[in-house]
Amino acid sequence: MKFPLLPVLVALLACAAAHAADPQPYKVELATAGNDDIDEALKATSDLNTLRKTAPVSPFGLIARARSDVDRLKTVLESFGYYESGVIVKINGVLLTEPSLGETLTASPKGNVATVNVSFTLGTLYTLRQIDIQGEAPESVDARTTLGLKSGQPAVAADVLAAGARLQSALQEQGYAFARVDPPVAYEAADAPVLDLTFQVLVGAKATIGEIHIEGLQRVHERLLRHRLLMHSGDVFRPSQIERARRDLLALNVFAQVTVQTGAEADASGGVPITFKIRERPRHAVTVNAAFSSDLGGSGGSTWTDRNVFGNAEQLTFAASVINLGGSNTTGLGYDTGIKYLRPEFLHRDQSLQFAIGALKQQLQAYNQTAKTASVTLSRKLSSVWSLSAGLASSIEQITQITSATTNPAGHLVGVPLTIDYTLAAMPITASYDSTNLPTPLDDPRHGLRGSLTVTPTLALGHPNSTFIITQLKVAAYFDLHNLLPIAPGRSVLAGRTLAGVAQGAGQLSLPPDQRFYAGGSGTIRGYAYQSVGPIFPGTAIPIGGTAITAAGLEFRQRFGTNWGAAVFADGGQTSAKLKLVPSQLQVGAGAGVRYYTPIGPIRFDVALPLNPSPGEGSLQGHFQFYIGLGQAF
Repeated sequence: MKFPLLPVLVALLACAAAHAADPQPYKVELATAGNDDIDEALKATSDLNTLRKTAPVSPFGLIARARSDVDRLKTVLESFGYYESGVIVKINGVLLTEPSLGETLTASPKGNVATVNVSFTLGTLYTLRQIDIQGEAPESVDARTTLGLKSGQPAVAADVLAAGARLQSALQEQGYAFARVDPPVAYEAADAPVLDLTFQVLVGAKATIGEIHIEGLQRVHERLLRHRLLMHSGDVFRPSQIERARRDLLALNVFAQVTVQTGAEADASGGVPITFKIRERPRHAVTVNAAFSSDLGGSGGSTWTDRNVFGNAEQLTFAASVINLGGSNTTGLGYDTGIKYLRPEFLHRDQSLQFAIGALKQQLQAYNQTAKTASVTLSRKLSSVWSLSAGLASSIEQITQITSATTNPAGHLVGVPLTIDYTLAAMPITASYDSTNLPTPLDDPRHGLRGSLTVTPTLALGHPNSTFIITQLKVAAYFDLHNLLPIAPGRSVLAGRTLAGVAQGAGQLSLPPDQRFYAGGSGTIRGYAYQSVGPIFPGTAIPIGGTAITAAGLEFRQRFGTNWGAAVFADGGQTSAKLKLVPSQLQVGAGAGVRYYTPIGPIRFDVALPLNPSPGEGSLQGHFQFYIGLGQAF
């Protein structure tokens, strides 16, 4: 029987092509180069590694990818000073140069996983020998010191390029806006594994800041930005000053983006034109919030904000939350609502005025409170880390607290409630310090210090009337263990906090219950229920509160992968009549938790145990507590 030859050949070729086009699964085994930094760079650069899951390839495509990796990985080794290095790639133990490798892979059973082995020969490490600078640098810049390169150090490309960029930045900081340091020319010595470098420096004329343009404004008034700018026409051209001005405009909280464009040449007066390109944030924003802890129960609410009421970055905020949704230390639902109006740049740069009114209802084991509040606060930013605020605050509130117990006709012990109406007038003054350099409190602090000292003289009209001063000191510190150990920055952080407070001028019971100090809860001693640490009224389990508090906590935070982390912690503290540590009254809690890191902050879940809870029936402290919220505990 005869068969047409052409159709048969076409069919055979189609089958072969279809088989060759099947994806070739593979795994990659990258040998170590003996240096963690080099290994990380090799792993990140290898297409074999980074594209393995996202870009499947055919058998011949795998060979092509491996061949391209040879040059890519050799470039990485050379960038670390190994110019005599080599890269060896084998697929299933066969070198890439083997002509039959493609046919062998194609003939493999479908789904067979190929093994790609990549190994390295480093050779001799090249070092720097002679470093020359061509061109004239001004006396105000020590070019050789600024480069920071020394004869004998490894010829690492990143270090060499960074040195040139460092010198160029130093020249521009002195006002030489168009100074340029070209990438160095490297000469390999014929008789030794060394490189000689030559940097070409072009300085140019000194320049000032020329005309300043602002583009992209829609609702925000330009005069606000002009008033706030940290640079002016005629100032010496300094890139750091321009960047500082850009960041300062972003801090107004009404811009999504601020970029800077500098002119390509100076104008007739010697000034460099500067253009700020602005993109405003949406004027209105709605956010939702939720949290839960076993002692205070759940809370949830919403906030509506107008970020730019009249065009001068004024902020109007309405917030409403439901609180005390269950919880071991609550007795009913409550609410927390408020309206705030913030006027920035009030009479002075970096000075704001805020008006606030609110309504609060909370039903706790310690007391029930219903309050209407109002305040006005003047805040001033003194520097990049220091700020000061002072204000007037008033509150009209009704508080019910069980202060004694009696036996009812059935023979059961019941509490006797006492209800008092208070009118409070206060003048809080706060000095704050923050060197964490974070835009919002929800961001994860990894270094620096946060602290505040608040002094609040208060007049309370009630039964009895009282006049007192409440002083509180809060400090939190963060230390990146990268500074001590050979680990990646920001992955392992040790955080600590301390709190001290004292009320002077009134006794324990003459202070309104909400003005007393209570310990226990996520803000003081985790593991103990909210407000449960301290003296109680005789015959009850109701906390009295104290006129002094001391508390401290230590937490170790460790990140895993991209989004996950964990923490272990210990807290301790006490409430008392004096600001003095009494070891017999000190109560300690400890626990652990997990973190899931999101763009708006870490989601936190902590579980803590009381290590030395108070004995006795009716104790509110419980056996353990857990906390869920957004942001770190402190």
